[in-house]
Amino acid sequence: MVLRAKGDDDITLKILYCGICHSDLSTIKNEWRNAIYPVVPGHEIVGVITEAGRNVQKFRVGDKAGVGYFISSCLSCDDCKQDSENYCPQLVPTFNSSHPDGTPTYGGFSNKLVVNEHFAVRIPTKLPVDKVAPLLCAGIAVYNPLKEHGLSEPGKHLGVVGLGGLGHLAVKFSKAFGVKVTVISTSPDKEKEATEKLGADSFIVSRDPEQMKAAMGTMDGILDTIAADHSLMPLFALLKTRGKLIALGGMTKPTEISLFPIMAGGKIMAGSIIGGVKGTQDMLSFAEEHNITAEVEVIGMDDVNTAMERLQKGDVRFRFVIDVANTIRLSYKIQNLGEQNNVV
Repeated sequence: MVLRAKGDDDITLKILYCGICHSDLSTIKNEWRNAIYPVVPGHEIVGVITEAGRNVQKFRVGDKAGVGYFISSCLSCDDCKQDSENYCPQLVPTFNSSHPDGTPTYGGFSNKLVVNEHFAVRIPTKLPVDKVAPLLCAGIAVYNPLKEHGLSEPGKHLGVVGLGGLGHLAVKFSKAFGVKVTVISTSPDKEKEATEKLGADSFIVSRDPEQMKAAMGTMDGILDTIAADHSLMPLFALLKTRGKLIALGGMTKPTEISLFPIMAGGKIMAGSIIGGVKGTQDMLSFAEEHNITAEVEVIGMDDVNTAMERLQKGDVRFRFVIDVANTIRLSYKIQNLGEQNNVV
């Protein structure tokens, strides 16, 4: 793996921890038909700065910094000017892409990363860095739509579909905002965890018609965090008039939507993907203030293949995080989960 050339505005990170997102698995398996092999996944990256270019102002050598889903954007379009670099047409993802000079982008399943300081964020000093790593994708992925769509206001009622990496953080952030939270899941055995451990106010089994009927028209908004293919229509019935359903999961197949139930209630379907740099820094500050971190299972690089297999089965509570600094080797191969070997 070859790092791109370092510039005057760049920092070099020694990677300490990197979370495993479901999109890492989807890319490795080429589920979205866009994999560029060899793939080096990872975009929930926390590290320590070992080098800083002469123009760098945000950081110093020795600071801890984080990098999320993207490492470049144009910085001049309307989205970038509004601190929404995540929607920039020239967005460069942290891995499975290429820099403007053509150099491939490689993610956090590696020992180092070079990035322009603008696209890195400062890591809170009061929070454990391994549990902060997932906030750089899963955390901002739920925080941003809560803020953008007015669902962070105290007293709102939010539905959270799925209790995985994104879902459990949606519950934590929403409760810190003072929002009433109902978890919606296909798994009845997750109720105790949702309500007693994470603090959700109520729990609905989506396969139970009576429970779904009783909750009709009660929610101001719903965050759908599920990546697996599923129907969205039953969720619209849970929304109040003008309620908002926000899709966060990357389903691999098109989904059918009947327009009349949406039109009849003035309801809104929206999508959201992560957040901008400023929003991510704001999210980390809020997390530090309210002691919000991800529930993680820390693994070594030798455990990545097994972790991917378990993630495929949904067997993780709630996020795998790789202890990169203490376990990485110079050469490492991820098993052939896609169409060809993917080498780290």
